[in-house]
Formats: sequence, C-alpha cells, structure tokens
Amino acid sequence: MTIGLIKHAIHVLRLDSSLSKQHRLNQWVKWLAPGLLVKRWLLLSASGVLLATLGFAIWIKLTPVFHTTQLLQKIADLVPSYISGPLVMGSGLLLVWWGQTRTLGSITEALMPGGDAELVDVLLTHRRLHRGPKIVAIGGGTGLSTLLRGLKEYSANITAIVTVADDGGSSGRLRREIGVLPPGDIRNCLAALADEEKLLTELFQYRFRAGDGLTGHSFGNLFLTAMSDITGDLVQAIAASSRVLAVRGEVLPATLSDMRLWARLADGRYIEGESQITEAGGKIVELGCTPSNPPALPQAVQAIREADFIVIGPGSLYTSVIPNLLVPEIAAAIDASDAPRIYVCNIMTQPGETQGYSVGDHIRAIDKACGKQLFDAVLVQRNSPSAKALIRYAQENSNPVPLDRDVIDQLQRRVLMANVMDEDEQTGLVRHNPKALARVLFRWCSRAQTTHL
Repeated sequence: MTIGLIKHAIHVLRLDSSLSKQHRLNQWVKWLAPGLLVKRWLLLSASGVLLATLGFAIWIKLTPVFHTTQLLQKIADLVPSYISGPLVMGSGLLLVWWGQTRTLGSITEALMPGGDAELVDVLLTHRRLHRGPKIVAIGGGTGLSTLLRGLKEYSANITAIVTVADDGGSSGRLRREIGVLPPGDIRNCLAALADEEKLLTELFQYRFRAGDGLTGHSFGNLFLTAMSDITGDLVQAIAASSRVLAVRGEVLPATLSDMRLWARLADGRYIEGESQITEAGGKIVELGCTPSNPPALPQAVQAIREADFIVIGPGSLYTSVIPNLLVPEIAAAIDASDAPRIYVCNIMTQPGETQGYSVGDHIRAIDKACGKQLFDAVLVQRNSPSAKALIRYAQENSNPVPLDRDVIDQLQRRVLMANVMDEDEQTGLVRHNPKALARVLFRWCSRAQTTHL
C-alpha cells in the first residue's frame, strides 16, 4: 500500500514538472507574438550596447575588429569551427536569455507584485483590447452595466452614455439635498468597466447600512459627489474615478442639464419624476423631460460620430433607455451614424412601464419618443425562461416580451434571435448574460460591417 502511494506521488510530481515546463515554454513562445512592441526594442537596445562598446574600443585605439579577427583565427586553429562556432553562439544566447529573464522578472515583480498573471499575458490582453472596435452603449440602470461587463472583454474602446434622469434612492437624495446630477447609474457603469482589484470595486459599490444620514447611500455615489464638488465638474469627477478603478473605456452623462422626466398616462394623469412614473402603474402614452431640449455633452456626441457600432439598451424602456434619446443632439448623432446600430430588447416586461408590451411596442415607443428610426436591428431572447421563473414573474404581472415579427417587418427592422439569458436557478431571476450578450453582438457587428462594405 505504501509503495503504491509513493509511486503515485512520484508520478504526480513528474506530471506537475512536465506541465510546469510546458507552461514556461508556452509563455516564452507568446513573447514571439507580433504586436507586443517589446522584441524590437530589446533588439534595438542590444544593438546599441554593441555599437557603443565597439565605438569606445575604436576611440581608445584598441582596433577591436582586428584583434577580434585574430582571436577567432587562433580559436579556429585550436578548435574545429563546427565545435567552436556553436559553442560561442550558444554561450551568447545563454547570456542573453539569462539577462532578459531576470530583467522581465524584475519588471513583472515591480508592476504586478503578488499578481498571478504573466507579464506577457497582460501585454497581449492590453494590445488586443486597445485594438478593439469603438463601441458606444446607450442606456442606464442594471441593463447597461450588465452589457458593459461583457463588452469590456472584447474592447477597451467603449463609451457608455448614461441617463441622468434618476431621482430615486441614494441618487435622488443627493440630487435633492446637494443639487448634484444623480450619480447612481454612472457609478454602476464605472464598476462594470473596472479592471482593478475586486476589493476596490466592492468598496465603490458599498452601501451604508447605518449612520445618521448615511443609511442607503453608496460609497461610490458619495465619492462622485465629493469629486464633483472638488473639480466643479461631473465629467472630471468621472474621469478621476475611472483612473482609480482602472476603467476600460469611459462613462459619460448624456447631458449636464438638470434633466427631469415627465409622463402622460392613458388615464389622463400627468406624472413628474423618474421614480414616480414607474410607481404610478399606468400605461405611458407620452414621455418628455424638463428642460425640453437639454444640450448634449459634446464628448458623448463625438463618441457616437466615431463609433464602429452602437448598442441601445437593455434597460427600463421609459426610465433608462429613452431618456438618453430625449437629448436631441444624441438622437441626431445616432441617426447620422453609418455604424451598425442595434437595440437590445428586454427579456421580460416591466410592470409600470412595459406591461403587456411586445417587441414591436418597444420599437414603436422609441421611434415615437425621438421621431427617428435610430437602429437597424433588434436583439431578442430566443428561448423562454423556465416554468419556475415564469411563475415568479407572473406574480409580479410580468411575462416574456413576445416577438411580433410581422409588426417588426412593417417597422423595417431586422430581428436577431439568440440565447443571451442568464437565469438564477434558486430565485428564478432572469437577466442578460454579459458574456453571451457581448459575443452575439460582436458577431452581428462583424457581419453587418462586412455586408455594409
């Protein structure tokens, strides 16, 4: 029994050693990948050292070329060239390998102390992401932050344009008490795009549970509010927070105006305030904002003009998606863009906003709000949620958004159906899956760009 255990242990050690060697070999092969911008500079540095040494030798009249030639001739006389040549060359390569290994090890230790990732993997990822397409994602709430978590794995050139119409929760309190623009949706997007340590992101999302005046506030909201006061500008506050969280891309408010939503319901009621619209529980027939034509943030308009593709949604239709499109310059820039544009429809209807809505109803609402057809296609979830999830949502007067393809054809939109749903097995909660959603969108964008070309 003991001998068998010892043999097994030796086998495992040998296997681990073999895997370790294979891993090291794979890591070294990665350094040969094009586009790292490392090999050329190492070679340039080595050439510089050689030239500097040669120049110094010539300067002090050592005639290095002559003496080197004589030395090589003597070595060739003593040792055959087929032995001396490979030996000298191998010695040189060994010294280069040793020096570069120690150099890269020191750099890795300095830049990523205690990190598990290899330096070459970090460089490869950095180059790949910064060569990614320019993406503009428009929306708000949890829907936009879910989308951003998936998109950041494909590109670092992401611009999230976020609504500032929120007036509920922590954001609403800060808006009423201090007069700042609501930071909640911006905070969620920053956390979703963060590439920093998990602890720092958790700190930014931390919500106080006790304390006079602090209960319900999130640390990120307070941080953004303080930074806005210090810098005098929400955009600068967002930029500072982005540096702290090492955000991939940027987050921009649609407008810096104190934008407030209003809605007219089918029963004649007139509701003011984003949080009050959903709570009213009626059918929305008209949505607007005060001021009626808020000026767009110039950086947001520029990002839309330069975008390779534009994603609208997912999110609450009337309180997260459409508010951005009520900014005339935002809608006009999307309309003028030649980039592929797609709307990600919600999986489930939302009580108080889209109860009883079909996919076509979502499209009609957006077209009516901005007076333009801003997107070419709509992404719809293919498979229905489980029976458990359907029962859970039915208790809240919610159901899967039905696909009315004939209406969508009349609205001159293409339908993209895919399984992009993530369902919690315990609670039955349904959300978009960030990775699946981003993967489908990138495939669609690649096909759309090829067709356009």
